[in-house]
Amino acid sequence: MSDRHYIEVPGNRTHELPPLLIHGEGAANATHVEDVLDLAEDIVEAEDMILPADEGVVEQRKHDLALQLVERYFGLVAHWQWGDSILEWIRQCEITFGAEETLRKLLHPDLWPHASRSSFVTLLADKAVPMRGVGLEKAVGLRLTFRQPPPIDCFSNQFLSYLNSTVADSAYQTWAHMTAEAPVFLPPERFHFQVHELKQ
Repeated sequence: MSDRHYIEVPGNRTHELPPLLIHGEGAANATHVEDVLDLAEDIVEAEDMILPADEGVVEQRKHDLALQLVERYFGLVAHWQWGDSILEWIRQCEITFGAEETLRKLLHPDLWPHASRSSFVTLLADKAVPMRGVGLEKAVGLRLTFRQPPPIDCFSNQFLSYLNSTVADSAYQTWAHMTAEAPVFLPPERFHFQVHELKQ
């Protein structure tokens, strides 16, 4: 934190930012889970993930692997939903900054999503927003990668098992470091906002 350059915000008042509204699917219904499990079983079958063994053992292993893929897929979707909510929150923050004279000059007028907007992601980390097991940069990286969460059958088992974190982190780091200027951070003590999880 000592090497960070925090931007100087005129005055000494705390600025109220829009609430961060986390849109989630809520509890997945049983039909949806069964459909996703069927698709995961197709992935296990198509990618020949099980070594030959006794037929009963093979079927149980296939089912267990499919369950693991479903769990990882729903984890990916949860990250994507957080990322989508965060990018929408950044858009709302831009509107707030544009409407306030003291904040208007702090943002560069580049096309959104400019890399300098990663300052808002860092602000979320500085404010210790409870993420419920979701990685902040991974969430934003997945949303930067996918406009919508793809269905499970678009993914390979390798992506679901190993690659999604690497791809998401790489996407976020590329986005966050695209500006030629040194990163500028928003002083967390000068901003306040609430976080609401919306269940559908």
